[in-house]
Amino acid sequence: MEIIAWIVAGILFAIAFAGLIYPVIPSALFIFGGFLFFGWIDSFEGMNTLFWTIQFLFLVLLFGADTLSNLVGVKKFGGSKAGMWGSTIGLLIGPFAIPVAGILIGPFLGAVIAELVVSRSGWKQSFKTGVGSLVGFLTSVMTKGAIMVLMIVIFLLFIT
Repeated sequence: MEIIAWIVAGILFAIAFAGLIYPVIPSALFIFGGFLFFGWIDSFEGMNTLFWTIQFLFLVLLFGADTLSNLVGVKKFGGSKAGMWGSTIGLLIGPFAIPVAGILIGPFLGAVIAELVVSRSGWKQSFKTGVGSLVGFLTSVMTKGAIMVLMIVIFLLFIT
């Protein structure tokens, strides 16, 4: 039974990392799903209050990193709220509209179009905002990936 727990937890963790590329996948839920499934099969041995407290704090950090990175990236490059919303919408639509490259093109185009249409910024500022959204997104992916790896390492330390 323990082998099944490891396999299913591993699959859930892999799906969580796919969420870095396809943001509609709720990575945090799949990470926690892996913990919960493994605990359910293995009677939660080793997963004490300290474990869950640490994981919850990382969960909060995971959500904060995503929002903050996008906001800082767009704002630092002079973008408006419209640019931030455009970037977010592009991030959700991009990977499905343009497989593979859409994950990078989507947020960039979303921010540029939003700045041009809503904020009526010029081409130069709109392009700059698009670059900022891309920088914010890439920073977010790296930060979330590192946090997720830490969460799994802590999980492994507690259960072994």
